[in-house]
Amino acid sequence: MSKRAYFVTTPIYYISGNPHIGHAYTSIAADVLARYHRTLGPTFFLTGTDEHGQKVEQAAREAGFDPQAWTDALIPKWKALYAAYDVGYDDFIRTTETRHTTQVVAVFERLKETGDVYLGTYEGWYCTNDETFWLESKLIDGRCPNPECGRAVQWLSEENWFFALSKYRDRLVAYYRAHPEWVRPERAYNEMMSTLEGGLDDLCISRVNLDWGVPLPGGGVMYVWLDALLNYLTALDYASDGERFRTFWPPNVQLIGKEIARFHTIIWPAVLFALGLETPNVVFAHGWITLEGEKMSKSRGNVVDPFELVERFGSDTIRYFLLREAHFGSDFSFGEEKVRLRRNGDLGNDLGNLVKRSLAMLARYRNGRIPAAAPSALGARFADLGARTGALVERLAFRDALEAVWEFVTALNRAIEEQKPWELHKRGDDAALDAVLYDLCEGIRWLAHLTFPFMPATARGMWTQLGLAGEPAGAWSDELVWGRLASGAQTAPAEAALFPRLDASVA
Repeated sequence: MSKRAYFVTTPIYYISGNPHIGHAYTSIAADVLARYHRTLGPTFFLTGTDEHGQKVEQAAREAGFDPQAWTDALIPKWKALYAAYDVGYDDFIRTTETRHTTQVVAVFERLKETGDVYLGTYEGWYCTNDETFWLESKLIDGRCPNPECGRAVQWLSEENWFFALSKYRDRLVAYYRAHPEWVRPERAYNEMMSTLEGGLDDLCISRVNLDWGVPLPGGGVMYVWLDALLNYLTALDYASDGERFRTFWPPNVQLIGKEIARFHTIIWPAVLFALGLETPNVVFAHGWITLEGEKMSKSRGNVVDPFELVERFGSDTIRYFLLREAHFGSDFSFGEEKVRLRRNGDLGNDLGNLVKRSLAMLARYRNGRIPAAAPSALGARFADLGARTGALVERLAFRDALEAVWEFVTALNRAIEEQKPWELHKRGDDAALDAVLYDLCEGIRWLAHLTFPFMPATARGMWTQLGLAGEPAGAWSDELVWGRLASGAQTAPAEAALFPRLDASVA
């Protein structure tokens, strides 16, 4: 049970092109957390787009557009991604919005006042693609050391503003040691701790030869990465100490891809230290979705179009697949045949057939009306399912949470096979038949609650077929109490299955 308001963020997505399945993956995970926590108390789910920087400006010019017009034209496609996958964010912030840019300047001025920002000269190797300066010792064959890039770098010498990152190195090390769970998974924690132990240089936070960014007093624009990180504050109206900020800061969970862990777990906490603010409770660097062993990326030309995917399989199938296929935090391989097998097996055969068979038997034997509840061994066996599953969601163990739910699905299916309601009907054993039919319907009610964060459309469908109003949005500790399904209610089974079988031609 949450003890305070809950704040979850996705990374602010770099808008250098169209969204891909990796963006959907992170956003779906955040949506699961938000849907679960909304049943417990005030919840705020933030996402948005990072629209400044040299790459965006170059892409816009190449497309024949002004950068602002180009980003404006892309935004509807990004918001359509959320709609397609039933992702219900509370705020979508753009780094080109005035509410963001004015607060970025206010933060910059505050850091100047504290002495954490100073003017200096920077000379170094700059990668335009990563928008990052690299030490010569870090270059690989004279090229960008980021394995996702490897592009040529250029030597730049500029007078810029710097953030005194190096002075926070010891404090960061101490914080890591005192809070070993704040960066997850352990792989990311160990990697960032190793970076800290190697020492830190001060961070150049402005650019003088670039116009597309937040203008800074005295000239130049804010370094795109610091500009982007500050969205987590500006969306909460930090500069005005607004009610949002007082209610939700610090973030409970910040979800990122592992390739941007350094920015979020070294630079970001140092900036927060400088501002006198609490750090996020958890920064979770999830793994990559791979295709034939390689990370999906536009440069490799192996990205999966999330819009085509949802058209073929449906949003809940993809949501389920992404969170069930691997432990959150691990890399995993994507394949459309894998998606089809999950759809036909777990979702179609297990869950979909359970709902269809149960409600069909209720219609046949009891005219679709819920019988009276009776003492239930099944209910007693799974009495702690809500608490167990909720604890797993809290820990971002999405795969384990779904496996716990599917143990219950399996038990309900087994109850049909073992108790054989059709034979109970033939024998005229009304008490036993009522008991098993009630167990099945109450089990479906539980499943609607348990699957709602993961597959909201499916959960709503089960809820409606049970004849219930609204949606399954109550706290599990209150709702997952066996026997709460009222007897006598009229169910409304759908003609179509929840997950009609897909043949191999779909994949």
